[in-house]
Amino acid sequence: MQPVISVQNLSKTYASGFQALKSINLEIRRGEIFGLLGPNGAGKTTLISIICGIVTPSAGSVSVGGHDIIRDYRAARAMIGLVPQELTTDAFETVWATVSFSRGLFGKPRDPAYIEKILKDLSLWDKKDSKIMTLSGGMKRRVLIAKALAHEPQVLFLDEPTAGVDVELRKDMWDIVRSLRASGVTIILTTHYIEEAEEMADRIGIINKGEIILVEEKAELMRKLGKKELTLHLQQKLDAIPPKLAPYRLTLAADGEELVYTYDTRGERTGITALLQDLNEAGIRFRDLHTTQSSLEDIFVDLVKQSQ
Repeated sequence: MQPVISVQNLSKTYASGFQALKSINLEIRRGEIFGLLGPNGAGKTTLISIICGIVTPSAGSVSVGGHDIIRDYRAARAMIGLVPQELTTDAFETVWATVSFSRGLFGKPRDPAYIEKILKDLSLWDKKDSKIMTLSGGMKRRVLIAKALAHEPQVLFLDEPTAGVDVELRKDMWDIVRSLRASGVTIILTTHYIEEAEEMADRIGIINKGEIILVEEKAELMRKLGKKELTLHLQQKLDAIPPKLAPYRLTLAADGEELVYTYDTRGERTGITALLQDLNEAGIRFRDLHTTQSSLEDIFVDLVKQSQ
């Protein structure tokens, strides 16, 4: 299947000489939720801004739905909805007017029933006649999403969409994202809340210092790079790990009251049975144990550290 977005050898250097993007190659599949993660200043917003036609690239090419973003700007841009980080709305307009205007900007015919559906889906219907300046921050964020959806885009960019919004709105937003994906809309999400990407995304891309360092199916990424930790709560404090247990690469924690064993989730044999046997032979007793699995956030932090 043809990717809905194709980015080839994309670079961006600003007039100051700062190189924000370095030869980015990326393909985004039609109908997926793609999580784009990276630390502050990694190039996420620059990449999105170029694809959306807001920033001009220094080199390379981008196509959206087969339309080159420079040669066929109008057709490419019409396919895209963008929910920016910043709350930029016309404060004196009503919710209904600003969302309807956004639809008209793309030459779409009036469709009050569609605008009504968007506003109801976003719990904005009772605010349709309110001026935007009177709304809370969370409501203004909903208006931005409504504006981005007004022209029925096939691709939706959500740039830090839940920054500073309440838990209820966050939940509503992800329900909407799931229903959009079910209707065939492709969603590209950047977020600082990595647990959101872990819950929502089909694939993950990690960008750091203007370079894509990894693109992977989320499930495969968790399987390949995920680790599990077994923590043993000891009956008696341990000052040092006996040499015989060195092969397990155990670490002491909680001032010697816990032993931590890290193992690969992919391994057929975790080594736990042998470890417990060797601990018994060494006379080390424990009163409790529990396991934890690394999250996408743990994997992200490790990958970014490695790419520094």
